[in-house]
Amino acid sequence: MKAILLRLLLVMALPLALAQPLPAGAQQEKTALPANKTQRSAKSAGPAKPKPANIDRNGVLIMVRYALLAVDQANKTGNYTVLRDLGSPGLQANTSAQLAEIFASQRKQGIDLAGVAVLEPQLTLLPQIEPNGMLHMAGFFPSVPLRLNFELLLAPADHQWKLFGISINLGDNSPRAPDNPQAPAPAAAAETPAAPAAAIGAKPKGAAN
Repeated sequence: MKAILLRLLLVMALPLALAQPLPAGAQQEKTALPANKTQRSAKSAGPAKPKPANIDRNGVLIMVRYALLAVDQANKTGNYTVLRDLGSPGLQANTSAQLAEIFASQRKQGIDLAGVAVLEPQLTLLPQIEPNGMLHMAGFFPSVPLRLNFELLLAPADHQWKLFGISINLGDNSPRAPDNPQAPAPAAAAETPAAPAAAIGAKPKGAAN
């Protein structure tokens, strides 16, 4: 079955905050630094890396189920106002009509996400804080014959983690055989050994018949 991919791309690729231009005085101070000192500072800083989020298992379950069930209810009712209101300011940049259009494909498929209320998710990406300050996690809900894969991006707002972006797709969970299995080569037939040839020789003189 084809995977049903859904992307709420509100600059979903973990956008970094745009650097603001420095004041004139700061720019002058920066250019006044010796070149070798500036290079050392740049090397010591290095690229920012994600940090593990200090969230326990129960907190993860609450956020994952809360987000997916909110999407499920919006898909079933066709009303995305509540989903929008529960989201972060970045998600609220979309109107309810725009959210309905984004989720149209999934809604037409009639995908039921209610099972996430009782199933335990398996995390493939543990909760981490990205350099832009957003909470990022990913995983799946195992089920038969399909499993639900998800990826969440949440932004801090009003002292809470609120939905910023979500990716959902259904994948086949059943084992599959290779497309073109090669038949084993037939065993070579064992050669039948030839019977030993009878020795023919001159009969010695005086031998009995």
